[in-house]
Amino acid sequence: MKTTIRKAEDRGFANHGWLQANHSFSFANYYNPENMQFGALRVLNDDIIAPSMGFGTHPHDNMEIITIPFSGVLKHRDSMANEWLEVKPNEVQVMSAGTGLQHSEINGSAKDYLSLFQIWIMPKERSVKPRYDQKTFSAEARKNKLQVLVESMDSDNPESLKIHQDAQISRIDLSEGESFQYNLNNPSNGVYVMTISGKHIINDSELNSRDAMEISETDSFTTMAKEDSELLFIEVPMT
Repeated sequence: MKTTIRKAEDRGFANHGWLQANHSFSFANYYNPENMQFGALRVLNDDIIAPSMGFGTHPHDNMEIITIPFSGVLKHRDSMANEWLEVKPNEVQVMSAGTGLQHSEINGSAKDYLSLFQIWIMPKERSVKPRYDQKTFSAEARKNKLQVLVESMDSDNPESLKIHQDAQISRIDLSEGESFQYNLNNPSNGVYVMTISGKHIINDSELNSRDAMEISETDSFTTMAKEDSELLFIEVPMT
């Protein structure tokens, strides 16, 4: 098994006043030639957005974009629909930019900060028709068991969101002392494990809140929670 630890404090950081952004990979003004992506995973931004602030209308194309709010309310509008859509904690949003679209994202609250992860995964097919979807995922359903959030379009699982890549994004909330074995869908894939909160151990390495581990060249691995922990697994093709 090949592993690389990415400590929270080693991420790129940008303070824009209205936006506090931590970049797991090279993004915007943060450039690290040794940390451009992990397989098909190109972006994992950990953003805190001030009340009523956000990103004005801007374009995307040929990227699978997944947004996971943790606190506050995200409001989204794109060129596929004129109405503002709300995305709240325990909901996940996916957007296939495909041939191209325009969208806006703002903090829908005038008083509370918005905390979220935004993930970009490179698609296996280019120039597909743009699409949007979102779903609610129960926190109870991931208590000490894996909850699949996002899968390939080829999956027939009605409970997950779909993207144009042979990837899987999943969450688990592990209680202190509990262990979990993650089995890869494809042993040639890799898994980016992001610690949302808590403290856990993988392969004798301790990971704290917002620490991550890149894992590849294995078909499974085990993590054990040293305290109550929330984990995000992003499994992607490595080529």
